[in-house]
Amino acid sequence: MTSDLEARQINTIRALALDAVKRANSGHTGTAMALAPLAHVLFTKVMKYDAADPAWPDRDRFILSAGHASMLLYSLLYLTGYGIELDDLKNFRQMGSRTPGHPEVGVTPGVEVTTGPLGQGIANAVGMALAERHLQKRLGPEVVDHTIWTICGDGDLMEGLSHEAASLAGHQQLGNLVAIYDDNRITIDGTTDLTLSDDAQRRFESYGWEVHNLGEGSEDTTLLEKSLVEAGQQSQKPTLLILRSHIGFPAPTAVDTAGAHGAITDDAEIAAAKQAMDIDPESVFHVDDDVLEAYRLAGNRGAASRKEWLQRVADCDLDASWIDTLLTGNPLANWTDELPSYEAGVSLATRNANNQVLDALIDVVPSLVSGSADLTGNTGTNIASDPMTPSAPEGRKLYYGVREHGMGSIANGMALHGGIIPVVGTFLVFADYMRPSVRMAALSSAKVIFVWSHDSIGVGEDGPTHQPVEQVASLRAIPNLPVIRPADGNEVSQAWGVAVSRTGPTAIILTRQNVPVLEGTAKPGQVERGAYVLIDAPDPAVILAGTGSEVQLCVEAAGSLAEDGIASRVVSMPSWELFQQQPATYQEEVLPSQIPVVGVEAGISFGWDRWADVTVTIDQFGASAPGDQVMERFGFTASAVEAAARSLLS
Repeated sequence: MTSDLEARQINTIRALALDAVKRANSGHTGTAMALAPLAHVLFTKVMKYDAADPAWPDRDRFILSAGHASMLLYSLLYLTGYGIELDDLKNFRQMGSRTPGHPEVGVTPGVEVTTGPLGQGIANAVGMALAERHLQKRLGPEVVDHTIWTICGDGDLMEGLSHEAASLAGHQQLGNLVAIYDDNRITIDGTTDLTLSDDAQRRFESYGWEVHNLGEGSEDTTLLEKSLVEAGQQSQKPTLLILRSHIGFPAPTAVDTAGAHGAITDDAEIAAAKQAMDIDPESVFHVDDDVLEAYRLAGNRGAASRKEWLQRVADCDLDASWIDTLLTGNPLANWTDELPSYEAGVSLATRNANNQVLDALIDVVPSLVSGSADLTGNTGTNIASDPMTPSAPEGRKLYYGVREHGMGSIANGMALHGGIIPVVGTFLVFADYMRPSVRMAALSSAKVIFVWSHDSIGVGEDGPTHQPVEQVASLRAIPNLPVIRPADGNEVSQAWGVAVSRTGPTAIILTRQNVPVLEGTAKPGQVERGAYVLIDAPDPAVILAGTGSEVQLCVEAAGSLAEDGIASRVVSMPSWELFQQQPATYQEEVLPSQIPVVGVEAGISFGWDRWADVTVTIDQFGASAPGDQVMERFGFTASAVEAAARSLLS
């Protein structure tokens, strides 16, 4: 039974959505209106949070996977007192607004993850649920005990990403995860029967979820509260609540139409919708005093719980620094002292060096959780820990299965939850499978360490399907993603110094094949500058600049040139992005504009024109053969680098 005040509260959410979208002449009104009762119940009666402290570590997390319905969330963040003001709603979708078109973490207080691309939010929620359960086991329920809530729609569940994430969630028995499926049966193109005939209930039950179909319960606040509370108490399985809603309700002609997915801007339709809600059609952005007061009281419901939590943390037996480290994800003091160093002449694959670094950091960076898409032992991500399982959630090795896209988005959720630095690995060529997740990590500044091994045609026998050519260049195109391709074990160690210290994501690109540890790479602080002079000579005539395994070819070519009296400089360029961030004076010091440059990389030439006058690169797919033969066949030899240098001097 909905009281008069409660009805007005719900209709206020609907009216604010109508007004904000109308004012912006852009947005998505229908789902925000249809789900107003559900969101109202969640924020006023079910979720644990304190609006005055949006960063409280033990708050429940709410993820609007159906991110187009952002005004639903923004309205509640304003009403419950997160610091969003009415003027922010009036500025919806405008330049510099705290209420952008889709929710963006770091822009709006109370927004936990960036959503909009469908499927991402539900996968993020799985990651957050894994993080909560892991931290609860390590710190205890008196420190960590909260629930992850997400609202998803038909589009979310059509995306393959949601299947990957839901399957792993069921396997991991994430009883702290509740997803509400908004079954409105509408897509942009029309009704869902154009493209969808599967049974979501049976599908999720087969994944190992607890599923309850609430039918036509979208307006029944009593049913919604009872169902949500019971779902939040489930401990053995993730829960899916299926809710048949009516998009655009109560707009009289827009309801249950594809047009309601977007902006309802027709004046007559808006007026009719407000009349149906007993709201003055002439009123705009109006909130009754008692409605706002009731919502502000709801937003303050968790204040006492937060204070009790602070006292429990202060009184618990765990060391305060340990608690802080695991809640924030920060490493222990002096953690870089544990990074391994390698002597020149040693030969090892950089993926193997990566694994040694992980093992060295496991105790001093306790927030590290590492895993891969069924390639744990192949990618250098096999951290020295037990697996994370339903019976042992404290394990720091997470088996994602063959779910690259899901792995990336789940890792984003773990990172944005806080307390965990996720490390995820697969072959570089399969970075394409997870690219949307990588982009979202960069957009969200999610601290995920992406490890991609088997970095070139040097993969060899597996052939061109497994030999990345264009992937490094493609990843370099993503803003806020430093791509580091280390030349040897020492550069791998330094790459981790960069990755753990950053606030956002980092990509580390590794070899399958052994490479020699080079003289001069052990000097600290070189990788963080993106490029540095490895070998120099007085008045060099040419610069040989390489990345990854090809730096060794530059070193060999420099020796051959020297035998003919040609002085050269060898520059290791593990990260273009970090080098670009350096002062122009340093860039000029490393790559003086008056000295010609040979760029050497076992990847496409795209982008090298910024740094080099000529390149030794590959602009075609590889071939199946032993790796050394493939590298030689496609011109990755010291003699080819030498010839390219001589061409610049002739």
